[in-house]
Amino acid sequence: MSILFAILIFSFLIFIHELGHFITAKLSGVQVNEFSMFMGPAIWKKQKGETLYALRCIPIGGYCAMEGENGDSDNPRAFGRAAWWKRLIILLAGAVMNFVTGIVLMVIVCMSLQIAVPTITEIEPTSSLAVEGGFQVGDTFLEIDGEKVENHTDFNEILARNPGEIHDFVVQRGDQTVILEDFQLTKKLFGTEETPRYGFTFGTEEAPLGTKLGAAWDNVVYSVEVVWMGLEMILTGQVGLQDMSGPVGIVQLMGQVADASATTTDAALNMLYYGGFIAVNLAIMNLLPIPALDGGRVVALVLTTSIEAITKKKINPKYEGYIHGAGMLLLLGLMAVIMLKDIIFIFK
Repeated sequence: MSILFAILIFSFLIFIHELGHFITAKLSGVQVNEFSMFMGPAIWKKQKGETLYALRCIPIGGYCAMEGENGDSDNPRAFGRAAWWKRLIILLAGAVMNFVTGIVLMVIVCMSLQIAVPTITEIEPTSSLAVEGGFQVGDTFLEIDGEKVENHTDFNEILARNPGEIHDFVVQRGDQTVILEDFQLTKKLFGTEETPRYGFTFGTEEAPLGTKLGAAWDNVVYSVEVVWMGLEMILTGQVGLQDMSGPVGIVQLMGQVADASATTTDAALNMLYYGGFIAVNLAIMNLLPIPALDGGRVVALVLTTSIEAITKKKINPKYEGYIHGAGMLLLLGLMAVIMLKDIIFIFK
């Protein structure tokens, strides 16, 4: 089920990308000849108006085939005859849809976000907090040594600034404000990083909406940063073909993450997180200035439009079509090699 869910998420992201091209092409008056999910021979197809809708048998990619997209056409509704700004919008729409989808998925994941609060939910019997007249379960820290405690992270930070074991505490206990002066708080070091522990557990509560949205945006920014770091590592030779993964490898990884999750809900949220991460990755990667990718087409559009505006002569679109065609063959070849590597790795 986890593998199936991963395939559905991946297919959804492809569908959303091509849907962006499809909708903006239709709104711009450009004729769409075919809207297809996946590649290879069709297992289902239906002609509706000028557009053939198809579902194909090889679960990789998809496409929105527009009239005159890769060459000249006499059709007045051909892609190449649309205004340059309309063509630019159409080319960018797929990446924009992926990016927006990534944001939405990250928001969905972060809507379940819980944050730690400075309220005691459990005290270990051996803790110094458990002494008579000390702390109780349900106490909320308000002040430590005269400094206000706004959130759970303030607890360790304030104690780090005030070394020693004797401290003054102010806590909220029900309807009362309780002051504990000259209280001895003994810490224990935990783990190899010597993280301090004091023998109690903080509680959690649902995060405010602003915190959830902020966390979602931080995840989107992190996803963008990972793409750039990955590209830098490829260009500098730090990673090679053996370190890359295609759809097969990504789906397998998503399935492994889901299977390792503690609950079904955690598995779904983890897979949605990876879906958002991949959506942002697809948006950035598709905008790279590589022939056949949307970014390469955008660069070609800007160059040809600028040259035509200066020279007043139209450039034959078939030359651009040749470049993008060659780029597509190279990309398909690279995808095939990576897919074969992923499949071999699975069966090893």
